[in-house]
Amino acid sequence: MTGQETDVGKETGRTAPASSRRFTSKQMGDACEMLVAAELTLAGIPALKVPDNWPHYDVIAQPVGALAQRISVKSRTWKRGAAFVDYNETDHFDWLAIVLLSGEDSLNRMIYLVPRSEADRYARRDKPTSKTAKLRYFRIDEVDKLFARYRDNFDLQPGSAGEEIDGAPGP
Repeated sequence: MTGQETDVGKETGRTAPASSRRFTSKQMGDACEMLVAAELTLAGIPALKVPDNWPHYDVIAQPVGALAQRISVKSRTWKRGAAFVDYNETDHFDWLAIVLLSGEDSLNRMIYLVPRSEADRYARRDKPTSKTAKLRYFRIDEVDKLFARYRDNFDLQPGSAGEEIDGAPGP
């Protein structure tokens, strides 16, 4: 594949230019929200996508024996360089789900479910006097290095097994 192709038609052996993908950015975002909710549910944590334009988060999940967890889902097409996943410091969520779809250098879908505290800890931020001072962001080509331990974290483990989720005992 060249740098401008995706594997949209991979099952048929065809590739399509990135600019001719078969879905809009809105459809991609909605699909990734549903994907995260489905993966959580299949892992034993019932979850659902909240209505569009719901403030602060996109998915709500209910782990057994724990408080409901709010998940903000951010999706991007993977590429090297200056491409970012971002969120607002003032958003209220417990987990950041980063969904990276295949792009010029990646053939796989990668999903990271990162505790908010870890996202805040590693996020880049601009100067307090800038217009983007409340924005927190990561380069998408650094996400795996920062959050590899949270890849496919569909059981919502904030760290090592047995840690607590929002005051409720872990499994």
